Amino acid sequence: MKKILQFTFTVLALAFIFQACNTVKSLPAKATGASRARIVGTWTLTDIKYDGLLPNAVQDVFNQAPPRDFKNSTWQLTNSGDGIYTLQNGTSQTIFWSYNTADKSNPIFQFKKIYQGDKAKNVTEGYQLNIAQSDGQVMVLKSPIALGNTTAYIIYTFQKTK
Repeated sequence: MKKILQFTFTVLALAFIFQACNTVKSLPAKATGASRARIVGTWTLTDIKYDGLLPNAVQDVFNQAPPRDFKNSTWQLTNSGDGIYTLQNGTSQTIFWSYNTADKSNPIFQFKKIYQGDKAKNVTEGYQLNIAQSDGQVMVLKSPIALGNTTAYIIYTFQKTK
């Protein structure tokens, strides 16, 4: 009886060890971390273009201001997901950002506005922008705009400053 218990315990311990090893191997931590790392830093929004839209067709982005008011804004994005953007006129907004790779062919930069007393996990509304380019020095984000049966874009180009 004692040998059966020892054998059962040994088999269970080995099964647990093998299962733990398999779980660790299946995580793509390096790929995800490397891509997210290219977004971390301080960025200046240097250019805004339109694809399928006239420049003045959109009056307000991120429920804050016209797109032109975001030109030369500074975006500070930390590795923890905390961030802040500051417009040229001095208006600042605290955000919580993340990098969504659920669709590997279309990575998404997403952020939520965080106001005093908010916890990011409790904020359910936010903004998603397609990542068209992110090489660590230049980042291009495309904000999709539904236009009838088609999708137009506001294209934001950022230059890394720090």
